Amino acid sequence: MRFKFKGLTVAALTLTLGLSAAACGDSGSGGENDKNITIGMVSGWAEGEAATALWKRLLTDKGYKVEVKTLDTGPLYAGMSKGDVDLFLDAWLPGTHEDYWKQYGDKLEKVGAWYDSAPLTIAVPNYSPLQSLEDLKGKGGQYGGKVVGIEKSSGLYRVSQEKMLPAYGLQDEYKVTTSSTAAMLTELKKAVDGKKDIVVTLWRPHWAYSKFPIRDLKDPKGAMGEPDGIYTVAREDFGKDQPDVANWLKKFKMTDEQLGTLEDLMENRYKGKPEQAVDEWLKTNQSYATSLTG
Repeated sequence: MRFKFKGLTVAALTLTLGLSAAACGDSGSGGENDKNITIGMVSGWAEGEAATALWKRLLTDKGYKVEVKTLDTGPLYAGMSKGDVDLFLDAWLPGTHEDYWKQYGDKLEKVGAWYDSAPLTIAVPNYSPLQSLEDLKGKGGQYGGKVVGIEKSSGLYRVSQEKMLPAYGLQDEYKVTTSSTAAMLTELKKAVDGKKDIVVTLWRPHWAYSKFPIRDLKDPKGAMGEPDGIYTVAREDFGKDQPDVANWLKKFKMTDEQLGTLEDLMENRYKGKPEQAVDEWLKTNQSYATSLTG
């Protein structure tokens, strides 16, 4: 009787422990899943690459497994709306990404703005005689009839091609070309090195302003729009699923100096090695980084 009771106790205990272990296993598995975060990024957008590299490091240090997916803007927003991408740290709102927000915004969460004033610009080398977008009129032949642009899926292309050119009566003389941000910067460097004429689409903040002798053309008609904020946006229910991360990201702000120094390290000293750039940057910004997730 004692044996049976003991056996029953052991069996019951075993069953209880088994159920507890299963429950813990489920919880652990869920916890591991909760520690998986996918960040979407557009290649060549320096501020987004810098912010993504920084947050990959910060979240990894907190025990998260972070995957970075490089996508064009449209597929990135679509991926977030489907839940395939958790976060995007380079959403330009309310203007530049207006079309994407109208299409997908009801399935996304706006976490917060980490950079308050980010204008779209049209830039030229300092040696250019052009001072204003109005000065482009009648000079299409001199500039090959083109404003050198970036990805067609970017809001910058839409604003430049569909709003800026018509506002200044330039649509019959010029077109905004499309390729990639990297290709645009290559053309800019080549032109500057050879003291050639060039007009490019650009934006602030961007490391190109410290790397090249360039300036913005004045926009008296305001055709490039008001400066946007740069936002972190997320898939639907991200804040509910990841309250800690969402709260950390709500605190996220960067100054021109913080962003500029990180961009410079990533683009010019540790090109293609974002982890090393972040390591170097953190040597003088560790207290700031710690405050974000503290």
